[in-house]
Amino acid sequence: MSNYEPRLKKVYKDKIAPELLKELGYKSIMQIPSIKKIVVSMGVGEALANKKLLDAAAEDIKAITGQHAVKTKAKKSIANFKLRQGNEVGVMVTLRGARMYEFLDRLVNVALPRVKDFRGIKATGFDGHGNYSLGITEQIIFPEIDFDKIERVAGLNINIVTSAATDNDARVLLTKFGMPFRK
Repeated sequence: MSNYEPRLKKVYKDKIAPELLKELGYKSIMQIPSIKKIVVSMGVGEALANKKLLDAAAEDIKAITGQHAVKTKAKKSIANFKLRQGNEVGVMVTLRGARMYEFLDRLVNVALPRVKDFRGIKATGFDGHGNYSLGITEQIIFPEIDFDKIERVAGLNINIVTSAATDNDARVLLTKFGMPFRK
């Protein structure tokens, strides 16, 4: 096993954590908020009619994250959408450790600046427990996606789970990581 450490993880240990300790007034280094995991998911409602779309979405997420995607099943039947319990309707990946930091680095520094007319991300995506949710309307902002080979342009959801106790602490943490929140 190599001793590779992602760039953002080094930055967190050396620069961000000590700054947060001072800035947020914590007494112990164990109180400093950190990123626990990142969940990337894509809902594919049209997969009920065309199974190839679900496989294409799984391949897109695999290319974006570098990790195999899991197909998710519907929890409830909904007659209006012709949806039955157990139908496969989406794909998701949970990133932890080195892959999580690499993905966050690419999201902040490469993908988000490629969004058309980008003015920052909304700061309203916090859930009250220090976790942040972000919706992206097109998966083609990631350079790993070959525009000619995609089945359809689709959106994806990114949930960043932190150990922060409050939304304010999480916002400060993500800002230090370079998240471009709208002013």
